[in-house]
Amino acid sequence: MKTPYIIDSSTLVRENISWGTLAALMESLAKLFGSAARLKVLRLFIFNKDASFAPASIAERTKLTKEVVRRELAELCAADLLRKKTVQAAVRYQTNPRFEHLGALETFIRETTAVQPQNMLKALKRAGVLRLVALSGFFTGVLETQIDLLVVGDTLDERVLANAVRSLEAELGREIRYASFATSDFRYRLGVYDRLLRDVFDYPHRLLVDKIGL
Repeated sequence: MKTPYIIDSSTLVRENISWGTLAALMESLAKLFGSAARLKVLRLFIFNKDASFAPASIAERTKLTKEVVRRELAELCAADLLRKKTVQAAVRYQTNPRFEHLGALETFIRETTAVQPQNMLKALKRAGVLRLVALSGFFTGVLETQIDLLVVGDTLDERVLANAVRSLEAELGREIRYASFATSDFRYRLGVYDRLLRDVFDYPHRLLVDKIGL
């Protein structure tokens, strides 16, 4: 069992932290982690640090209402994590690269961002009968691969599958690169050592479903 990290006067002296600095830090963190909605917005900006977004785009990507997005943006701007700017008469928001705790926050968000396998499968099963589901790329920390999610199944409804992936993207705050194949097509590609499949199976990957027997 880990010893709790307790902040007292001696800790502040040892770490060369003033009570004022600590109070400002705690207030900033309280604003950052105020709600599940805020976490969705945080993930979007942390995983897309170089991009700027209009409020409507943020609402679409996070599956949040415009009112909720407006409130969260105001709080994150107050915490100095986001910067508001006007581009061609349109208001947009972008991660503030000078935010004091950006590096630590990015590490924390990346290490704690995950989707429970059962929730992922529940969403994907709506698209059809799943024969194989493999995670790679973002989900395994190998960003050089071409895709993050491979889905193989029978009678897959591509529209439903795309909606399921968009729902997962809203939770994760980033785009999921995915590919889907009918079982017969997948077996053929596997037999000819298809490059896309090599990008999955030659690198670290995780099988959530395997009814093909890989």
